[in-house]
Amino acid sequence: MTQKIAILGASGYTGAELARIIATHPEMEITALSGDRKAGMRMGDVFPHLRHMGLPDLVKIEEIDFSAIDLAFCALPHATSQAVITELPRDLKVVDLSADFRLRDAAEYEKWYGKPHAAMDLQAEAVYGLTEFYRDELKTARLCAGTGCNAAAGQYAIRPLIEAGVIDLDEIVIDLKAGVSGAGRALKENLLHAELAGGTMPYSAGGKHRHLGEFDQEFSKAAGRPVRVQFTPHLMPFNRGILATVYVRGTPEDIHAALVARYENEVFLEVLPFGQLASTRSIAGSNFVHLGVIGDRLPGRAVVTVALDNLTKGSSGQAIQNANLMLGLPETLGLMLAPVFP
Repeated sequence: MTQKIAILGASGYTGAELARIIATHPEMEITALSGDRKAGMRMGDVFPHLRHMGLPDLVKIEEIDFSAIDLAFCALPHATSQAVITELPRDLKVVDLSADFRLRDAAEYEKWYGKPHAAMDLQAEAVYGLTEFYRDELKTARLCAGTGCNAAAGQYAIRPLIEAGVIDLDEIVIDLKAGVSGAGRALKENLLHAELAGGTMPYSAGGKHRHLGEFDQEFSKAAGRPVRVQFTPHLMPFNRGILATVYVRGTPEDIHAALVARYENEVFLEVLPFGQLASTRSIAGSNFVHLGVIGDRLPGRAVVTVALDNLTKGSSGQAIQNANLMLGLPETLGLMLAPVFP
């Protein structure tokens, strides 16, 4: 039976990416798209690349009949998302792409997002959406909390190494380059072409980036003790993609072997042969992740690289992967998209 799908916040980049992929999903049908400020418009007029997909027009959220929906994707801003989800039917399956349900501790949410959490009853039932590490829980979940795109990249590189005990937990540095679509579609001066093209810059440096909350939570859980990493993201003048370069202390060959062992049966995660490094060119527009490991000239140190598409595996693609599990569908259904190259 085809699953009826609503996408809330379909006028943003992650909403459009959801629509692009689900439009050809064999077991999902998009029956409602919301975009309050663009309500009444055709999706193909908001995003011309979706003009040919036969999508419904955008409406306001209150116009949607959720009794006819099997699962809703919520691609709304932080804080807005929890307010909307609170009003949805409690038997409706929801995959949230915002940060509202990622952090289990209310104090941590307020610390990183600057305001108290207003729906802790829902937070208690949310399952963190890093699919390969929460697969069993997601199969029975009603509410999925999608990961941050940077947080996903860093965790794919580091989490198996913590679990395998092959790195020094007190010497982890993540240097990350992110495409500009990760900053959203709203007009911002620093994202204008003349401000961004031809250069790059770090942002939220010095331990200020909100995705550090996810790193703290998930790495500490994996280690069984507090783990804090150094993380600096950089805004890059390309549209989509994340490349994380992770510096760790440990034996490079053991680190590579730990990643191979953890991901050998994972369809979407590919560990490259030792000495090869990941590139955003190789995964663009897909749900695949590439990881590479190389030794450093300093003995006992290694460099781990991970590349993923921030809009696909870092957000909307992973959201669909989680929705497949929640709906009892094959996990990879609709997601075996070949990367776009060149």
